[in-house]
Amino acid sequence: MLPSSTVILGTGVHTPERVLTNADLARMVDTSDEWILTRTGIRERRIAGSGETTSDMAAQAARHALADASVAPSEIDLVVVATVTPDMQMPATACLVQQKLGISDKAACFDLNAACSGFLFGLDAACAMLASGRYRKALVIGAERLSSVVDWKDRTTCLLFGDGAGAAVVGTSTQPGYGLIGTKLGVIAEDPALLCIDPVDRMLKMKGKEVFKIAVRAMEEAARDILEQHGLAADQIDLVIPHQANLRIIESIAQYLELPIGRFFVNVDRYGNTSAASIPIALDEARRAGRIKAGDLTLLVAFGAGLTYGSALIRW
Repeated sequence: MLPSSTVILGTGVHTPERVLTNADLARMVDTSDEWILTRTGIRERRIAGSGETTSDMAAQAARHALADASVAPSEIDLVVVATVTPDMQMPATACLVQQKLGISDKAACFDLNAACSGFLFGLDAACAMLASGRYRKALVIGAERLSSVVDWKDRTTCLLFGDGAGAAVVGTSTQPGYGLIGTKLGVIAEDPALLCIDPVDRMLKMKGKEVFKIAVRAMEEAARDILEQHGLAADQIDLVIPHQANLRIIESIAQYLELPIGRFFVNVDRYGNTSAASIPIALDEARRAGRIKAGDLTLLVAFGAGLTYGSALIRW
């Protein structure tokens, strides 16, 4: 029997209807569309409605991913939700998603907190659990309601973040050389207060300049390490899907890898930073836009609070 590999069978996205533009923000804090756009590349972001929870968005993204994969909820026996904005401290958001989708009570369901790197950590965890042979199909979801932890009077943070969810159905295949062929995860031992949700007021805090520098370095090194690990040159990558935090970070990585920016999928202009939802939203949009084809090699790379980082290589 051939060894199995972890493959993505389908993807899906849900983003809230409400669009908050830079012009809208300029009426709330001292800023302008030009100031935000030139420093971040962001034009607008999505904001959840008053009754729209993280689990609502996660479940809806999962429904789209299941439909894309032609997989029924009854076939799922593992649910991993990456989030820093759960509906409540307990139970896990993954358990609420299980209930909303009607997934079997024999499924393992848990949340994972690795901030903006969360989807990659979740993908790696699901890969290992599927490889054990004890699970058949998994839902890996990144979902965030960051509008609930943003101080809308603090222009250093409220300009950057948005809400949304992205999901992937993950299974196994015996086709050699395809699927998730490698990951690189880690945590940089820096001051956690550089990027955190304050335990006192429950608001997101960030020291932007320091985080920017570390993010560039961490994502560049994560990209380099995964390529070296698999003996690949950067120009062998068909598409890079980076965490969508700041266009200048993405441009820096493109320069480091000596790849044209057109080789990168960018949607930060429309969603801002959606933390754990960022990469799965971009991944789904890239697939639906025809940017990913059979046989392509895709590099995913992220950085988040913790300070976490990660990269992954996928052969489609």
